[in-house]
Amino acid sequence: MSDQFSLFDAPPATDRLFLAIFPDPATAEEIARRADALRVSHGLSGRPLAPERFHITLHHLGDHAGVRRDVVAMAGEAAQALEAQPFEVVFDRAASFHNGGNNPFVLQGGEGLGALKAFQRDLGLAMARAGLGKRVDKTFTPHVTMLYDRQLVGEQMIEPVKWSVGGFTLIHSLLGRTEHIPLAQWTLG
Repeated sequence: MSDQFSLFDAPPATDRLFLAIFPDPATAEEIARRADALRVSHGLSGRPLAPERFHITLHHLGDHAGVRRDVVAMAGEAAQALEAQPFEVVFDRAASFHNGGNNPFVLQGGEGLGALKAFQRDLGLAMARAGLGKRVDKTFTPHVTMLYDRQLVGEQMIEPVKWSVGGFTLIHSLLGRTEHIPLAQWTLG
C-alpha cells in the first residue's frame, strides 16, 4: 500500500482552533519566573514555554486541514451571545499531568477557579446554541501549562498566581510549529 493519500483519505490535520484565556503580560512574566524556579528545584530539563504562550484552554474546537470558517463563525456567534463580567483566577498548585513521557507541568487551583469553571460552562452552553455542541469540552480541568518534561512531579502548593480575566480569544494554532494566531478577541463586561 502506498504512503500517498488517496482521493478518499482525509487530509492531515495542520490547524487547531481553540478558545482560551491569556494572562496579562506582567502575570505571564511572573508565570515564566515561577516555571523556571520550579524547573530548577525539581531538576526538570524541559524549557518553560514563552510567556506569550501561557494560557487556559476553555474549549478545543478541533484539529483540521486548514481553518474551518464555519467553526470560526459559530465560535464568534457563541462569544457574542455570552454575557459575563470580569473575574479573578487563582492558581495555587503545581503538578505534572501524565502524558506518556511528554508530561505537561502545570499550574492548577482549587476554590480560586470557581468563577472560571462557571464561565467555561456558560461559554459551552452558548457554543451548543450556536451549533458547536459536539465541540463543547464537558470535562474541564483548568490549568496553565508551564513546560513539558519526561519527569513527573506530584502536586504541591505554591504561592498563588492570580489575575483578573477581562476577555478571551479564539486561537488558530499551527500544529507542530508552536505558533498561535489570534483570530478574534472578546472583552468581558
